[in-house]
Amino acid sequence: MARPPRAAFVTLVTAAVLAGLVSSPQAVSASPLAPAGTAKAPAVLEPAETEGVAPTAAGVQKALAAALADPSLGKHFGVYVYDASRGKPVFSVGTAKPYIPASTMKLLTTVSALEALGPEHRFATKVVRSGNSLVLVGGGDPLLVTKRPMDPLDFPARASLQDLAASTAKALRAAGVVRVTVGYDATLFTGPAANPKWEPNYLTEGIAARTSALWVNEGRVSPGMAKRADSPALAAATAFATQLQTLGIKATVGKAVKAPAGVEAIAQVDSATLGDLVEYVNLHSDNDGAEVLLRHVGLATKNGGSYTGGLAGLRVTLTKLGLDVSKARFEDGSGLSRTNLVPLDVLAGAVRVATAEDKPQLRHLLTGLPVAGFNGSLRQRFAGPGTAGGTGMVRAKTGTLTNVHSLAGFARTKSGTLLVFAIGTDSSPAPKALDARAALDRATAALAACGC
Repeated sequence: MARPPRAAFVTLVTAAVLAGLVSSPQAVSASPLAPAGTAKAPAVLEPAETEGVAPTAAGVQKALAAALADPSLGKHFGVYVYDASRGKPVFSVGTAKPYIPASTMKLLTTVSALEALGPEHRFATKVVRSGNSLVLVGGGDPLLVTKRPMDPLDFPARASLQDLAASTAKALRAAGVVRVTVGYDATLFTGPAANPKWEPNYLTEGIAARTSALWVNEGRVSPGMAKRADSPALAAATAFATQLQTLGIKATVGKAVKAPAGVEAIAQVDSATLGDLVEYVNLHSDNDGAEVLLRHVGLATKNGGSYTGGLAGLRVTLTKLGLDVSKARFEDGSGLSRTNLVPLDVLAGAVRVATAEDKPQLRHLLTGLPVAGFNGSLRQRFAGPGTAGGTGMVRAKTGTLTNVHSLAGFARTKSGTLLVFAIGTDSSPAPKALDARAALDRATAALAACGC
């Protein structure tokens, strides 16, 4: 994503502060629009003004009526709206049955990761040594890259094999070692690397990678390209050995091993904080990052590092957060599976709990949501008729599969109320995809613009 001009960024910051979406420019500076590290953590949302007229079900229904009447939404569509300023649901329609969430599923995965691990958690990639044998140990860093990014403003800051190799070569030379074999350990994650609930073409077309605790460039054969490695861990070890070779260490690639217990690492690089990773995953709708975080939820909740362990951990953590998931079916962490089924109030609930004053550890869920008409997966949205009131004022996670379109996020109304919402359809005719998305944009823009 190209960074917006500074003037545009300042305009957004000013608008956000005036609208009460965030408490200060420092809160926005922790978002993917600004250099990493400019704020330690996102600030808590300003308390909503409750002096104005409280929104009513009739008022919200009236504001949404035109958009929800659009035939492109198909027969199964609905919306759930929650008044976060007063702590109560205000309107819902079409919520009797759960929906295929598509990528709004990532909200559940990322809020669970924040709750289970905390926003300051980092994932380490290590090198351990025994004689002339090295083991590259994967710690489940979803954004580990081959080479150090050239742009210091890239968000979030990424750990690289280049830096890891430099530290490793220095330690090896100090020990008088110039020739090594590089084994690799990706055993932190277990079970199938690919989800059986995904469409078969997802792997072959590069829509998703085989999830691994050790990979570079999210398992891509070449950075920025779709094609993925058949063995992401082997590809990472090969890239690491190449980096060592450029530093004068003769390195050959060994085999997959389990790193010996108790051996001290001779080099280590750490990922960005989990809070920053969550912002990246939601802003860019990163399927691979979400699947890695799902497995970390499984590990953090002592359910194991498989995708099934992650799903068990997801259910436990969301329940702990007060969400009723009894009617939900979870199949993955990214929303790629069409067999996921989630009630709209649960999708909205992930955003709702992140607005709570006693849950500051969840705040990155809010600050990482795409801004309507400005960045991430909403950058090209909110450009049609009836959406001007939402531009820059609605923040929401998108969800898109064939026949499926959804948005879940929040907006501040003209009367000062913070409304959390989830809106979606999983029955939109495929030729009407753009019309359906435009209808969702108009509906959420109407929430931001209304005094209801």
